[in-house]
Amino acid sequence: MRRGRWSDWLSWLLWPALYGLGLFGSYLALDSARPLLAFNAVYLSLFVVIALLERLMPFEPLWLVDDGDTAANLAHTVFTKGLVQIGAALAASLGMATALVVQPAVAPASGLWPAAWPLFAQVVLGLVIAELGLYLAHRIAHEWPLFWRFHALHHSVRRLWVVNTGRFHIVDTCFKAVLGQIPLYFLGAPLAVFLWISAVTAVTGLLTHCNIVLRTGPLDWVFSTPGLHRWHHSKRLEEGNRNYGENLVLWDLLFGTYCNPARRPPADIGIHGRIAAGFFAQLVQPFRRSGVREIMGPDA
Repeated sequence: MRRGRWSDWLSWLLWPALYGLGLFGSYLALDSARPLLAFNAVYLSLFVVIALLERLMPFEPLWLVDDGDTAANLAHTVFTKGLVQIGAALAASLGMATALVVQPAVAPASGLWPAAWPLFAQVVLGLVIAELGLYLAHRIAHEWPLFWRFHALHHSVRRLWVVNTGRFHIVDTCFKAVLGQIPLYFLGAPLAVFLWISAVTAVTGLLTHCNIVLRTGPLDWVFSTPGLHRWHHSKRLEEGNRNYGENLVLWDLLFGTYCNPARRPPADIGIHGRIAAGFFAQLVQPFRRSGVREIMGPDA
């Protein structure tokens, strides 16, 4: 009984604790002499903690079983998983690296951005604006076949766990980055805002894909949480074509795509089409006519 109470309390505390630790670590990293290197160290550390918790208190035990999608048949060694996640960390910091180069060159001097606001308020405003672009990019990727061919790679996973965070086609990643960042460039958002939005998005992404028992309650009305994102990976379109928000659910609520039924999300996830096996084959598949037919499935 006592153990049950502790595990229940832990399930309520873990999401705010992990999210807070990720953001605090990001603060220390961005305030350091080498922000990109330090941020990747924070990102990888958070990944390790989440991976351990997935083994200790999994939300869906079936998702702990190796389905052959993550690495070669020899087994998922620590070394291989490490390489996979280092790649994901580099992808997560891509927005930061881009902003470091692009923002100083294109930021207008007209002063549209409320630069006098406290940094926290600027980051919140920037996040809301960037989220609209990310929401639109994500929704387009689901509803337009031309873009679904790239986004399907992410949804082809048959289990959700932290390693899936970085499973995106490069075209899909760039499309979201363009729609999410360009409005901020035109408004003249400072570099710090870009760096913080990238950090928040990276931390949120690790948590939304994790396979941990997490209770988030009223936080589901503000943030993109693991529970909401599990519905987004449903094979049923009326469930999967919902919850597009990357960090926040504001635009899902406003545009009527919020989904959070009072039942357990499906464990059987994936797509109706077929994704090629192997990293390079997956990169080129959306560019081949036969590959597109495979991705779209039998009803295409």
